[in-house]
Amino acid sequence: MRIQDEHKKALVKEKAIELLVKHGFEGFSMQKLAREARISPATLYIYYTDKEDLIRTLGIELSTRFAESTLAGFDGKMSLREGLKKQWENRSRYLLAHPIEANAWEVIRHSPLGIEVANFTTAKISPVMAEFAHNAIRNKELREMPLEVYWSITYGPLYTLLKFHLDGRSFASKPFVFSEQIMNDTLELVLKALKP
Repeated sequence: MRIQDEHKKALVKEKAIELLVKHGFEGFSMQKLAREARISPATLYIYYTDKEDLIRTLGIELSTRFAESTLAGFDGKMSLREGLKKQWENRSRYLLAHPIEANAWEVIRHSPLGIEVANFTTAKISPVMAEFAHNAIRNKELREMPLEVYWSITYGPLYTLLKFHLDGRSFASKPFVFSEQIMNDTLELVLKALKP
């Protein structure tokens, strides 16, 4: 059995992320990856059993990094305003610093492995987020609503603004740049929408 080369393994992950973004799940192949990483296809199988194993592993690593970044400095006991501000700061900071990883995560999330990988992330984030939402409801800062509605109102606007920023434009190709001021102004509207 050949020994794994950590530098080569990191290169494989980097190229896998790029290929997922460029070709999607269906267009991704171990052959393409081997070509991009300039290694033999056999070398890939030292690290991963197959395409699904590679993408599953990559998805879990990406989601773990995102979860850790999202929860940095966040506490489920924070007020709704303080907690959402921290969440928006953490999420935007991560996505702006890692746009290719974020796009790869989206590809994985919508792939046949998406539910499995998303469940891994949810298990890490959900307990703290549930505590946060329940405290906000108990403190009469947040009205009760279905989780999907809460998530759409709470994070949908942020992710839309970040998408505009990463595209460099909004509607009708109008230039757009995300800023702290835009984030804060939008967050105020979200907080109003969530109040009981």
